[in-house]
This record gives sequence, structure tokens and C-alpha cells, in this order.
Amino acid sequence: MSLLERFVVLLYDSNSPCNIVNGARKKLFAGKGKTVENIPPTQDALLQHVRRATYQGGHIWSQSLLLQPKLPSPSDWGWRSVDNCWHPVWTTIPDAAKCCPELKRYGCRTGCLTRRCKCVKDNIPCTSLCACDGECRQ
Repeated sequence: MSLLERFVVLLYDSNSPCNIVNGARKKLFAGKGKTVENIPPTQDALLQHVRRATYQGGHIWSQSLLLQPKLPSPSDWGWRSVDNCWHPVWTTIPDAAKCCPELKRYGCRTGCLTRRCKCVKDNIPCTSLCACDGECRQ
């Protein structure tokens, strides 16, 4: 898994010294100001993806020529059953946008006192991620 993590880090930042995707996420998000969509997946999301890929490549395809393949349950390999249909488990940790609203990047500039400011709307103080750099504290 450590080799895969390093590979994924290099996909997102070819000059990164990080070996762990969570460390690279932090550096790319905070240091280089990249958006959440442009940083590596979390370590947990990467693990779930590796599980699904291993299940498909190691179990499904390796038995593709057998008349009756013996497959382990997909629930042990990054899938969950919902209404008799298998769905991927994207991550087992909560969504950061829901549990940490202070990590949202808002476009407010100055004087965040009106309802036009998204920080005021969401009832959170401006942070250094806001365009106002958190200087206009409510």
C-alpha cells in the first residue's frame, strides 16, 4: 500500500517529497492553494479503491475462464449491498465538507456582515481560506 500511496502522490504533484497521501493532501490544499477536487484522495478512499480493484483483478478476472468461479463476498472488498444491488464504498470516514465547514473556501472579500457573504449565511467565521483571508471577522 505504501508504494501505491507514493505513486498516487506523484500523480498529483511530481515534485512532492511526501510518501503518504494524507500528508500530500494537506500540503497541496494549504500550501499550494489547490481545491479539494485537485488533491489526492484520502488514504481511506484510496484503500477502498484498491480493495475494489483487487477484487476485480485478483478474483473476478483470474477466474473468468472457470465455469463456476468461487468468489468471496464483495462486502469484504470495498462493496456494500443496498436493496440486493452492489454499490462501491467510496470511503468510511465522514465527508470533510459536512463535518468541517471551516474548510470551505468562500469568495468573500471584505466586510462580511451581510447575508450576501457565504460565511454569514453558513454562520461560520471567515477563515484564512476565504478571499478576505479571515481579516473581516464577524
